[in-house]
Amino acid sequence: MAKFIFITGGVVSSLGKGIACASIGKLLESRGLKVTFIKCDPYINVDPGTMNPYQHGEVYVTDDGAETDLDLGHYERFTNAKLTKDNNITTGKIYYSVICKERRGDYLGKTVQIIPHITDEIKNRIKKVTYSKKVDVVIVEIGGTVGDIEGSPFLEAIRQLKFELGKNCALNIHLTLVPYIKSAGEIKTKPTQHSVGALREIGIMPDILLCRTEKKLRKEEKAKIALFCNVDIESVIPALDAKSIYEVPLLLSREGLDSLIVKMLNLQCVKLDLSIWNERVIKKLKYQDREVKIAVVGKYIILQDAYKSIYEALNHAAIYNGAKLVIKRVDSEDIEKNGVKKYFKDVKGVLIPGGFGSRGIEGKIKAVEFARENKIPFLGICLGMHTAVIEFARNVCGLKHAHSTEINKHTKYPVISLLEEQKKIKTKGATMRLGAYDCRLLKNTFAYSAYNKEKISERHRHRYEFNNAYQKIMEKSGMIFSGINPEKLVEIIEIQNHPWFVACQFHPEFKSKPDNPHVLFRDYIAAALSLTKEKK
Repeated sequence: MAKFIFITGGVVSSLGKGIACASIGKLLESRGLKVTFIKCDPYINVDPGTMNPYQHGEVYVTDDGAETDLDLGHYERFTNAKLTKDNNITTGKIYYSVICKERRGDYLGKTVQIIPHITDEIKNRIKKVTYSKKVDVVIVEIGGTVGDIEGSPFLEAIRQLKFELGKNCALNIHLTLVPYIKSAGEIKTKPTQHSVGALREIGIMPDILLCRTEKKLRKEEKAKIALFCNVDIESVIPALDAKSIYEVPLLLSREGLDSLIVKMLNLQCVKLDLSIWNERVIKKLKYQDREVKIAVVGKYIILQDAYKSIYEALNHAAIYNGAKLVIKRVDSEDIEKNGVKKYFKDVKGVLIPGGFGSRGIEGKIKAVEFARENKIPFLGICLGMHTAVIEFARNVCGLKHAHSTEINKHTKYPVISLLEEQKKIKTKGATMRLGAYDCRLLKNTFAYSAYNKEKISERHRHRYEFNNAYQKIMEKSGMIFSGINPEKLVEIIEIQNHPWFVACQFHPEFKSKPDNPHVLFRDYIAAALSLTKEKK
């Protein structure tokens, strides 16, 4: 039977529960155990697919086409876990399922209540991930903080579940803040005491406390936390700020976290081995002897989490190439107002990520034009491919005012148009082309050179596609269609006589890892570094 680790958070949000979960998963996996994850999100939306990025950040997509929380990206980047729609539970999914059962009469006329019906549904969803795959440990992250009204049913469910599973089968880890008050020159434990107090009021006793702090905890401070929070002193684990999130597993291991978990859950496993992680990631992070500056041109730039996987994939590629990454975040609306040159003076690569809608689109098109004309390595993703096609059609093929029908339904040259399968769809949630689709590559191209194979599979999230009616005219002008899927949809485009210009319909960032960067990002950063070397 799988063991369970329930991770909650207190005091404030953004303490890093997702990174903590991913790091624990990495440590257990490095001891020979098979892990999987669940993110429980208290919001009533069924999934984040219809949310504005400013509200939720990035939507992470799995192979089976689930639109999920961005923390699933952390889980997959740190470990070998293959996640699906079952690994992200929301209040919306729970209530939708319970209401459907009530309408069918499944509850035989009973009054449907939070306890037991909602909590039972949550518990069944949590246990479900152990049915199809053999896993040793399930790491369950409860979104939000203790005290949030939305999260109460999830907290009650894990309270019940731990009791039902019995001794040595589940443990509670609580991530909390131990702030350093600079003016007083002191570390304060009271916020942690209050947070644990709130947790205990609902019947959950933490087994381990992960204490987020910028200052090292002294023995006296750990002892105080242990005393007032009713845990052993060895269970007070400092979670110090790290230079890179990829150092967190090592820092937690040095504090004895993995050994403590193994002991508490009575896990049978091998000795910790992080040698590959150390070799491919940590050592390279410490010896980055050159720098590469990449301009990411988007419309949600002010929110760090909106392009989370993009930034991490760029970082993975930079680590692989032995370079320090500098990301220049450029708002495409600023390009529309001020022109492109002032933003791209010192960059060695331009990347345009995915997105939706007309806002800032002309700024992105100008960014593509600048990268193409000035021979700057370019990577376009999803909408980034659309803008690359539009720019090429307008400025190289002479199709003036060419556009996407997403932006201009009446354009004379609809070089990007709605997928045939999307034309009858009216609802927005989970109706895009989602998940893994195959693609065949053309030899002697940047794409084939990167993948080094003819057939690939990548994750998608889009409604619009390249209009094949314009393929011949673009090929004559120098565009290469280097990736086509079995339905004849264009997946990858390239441009001739350019050091590196690739745009893809899919989202390669979702399959990149720090110890195994995605090949397109890897080669893109390598091309940018080559440009840097040439111009010195």
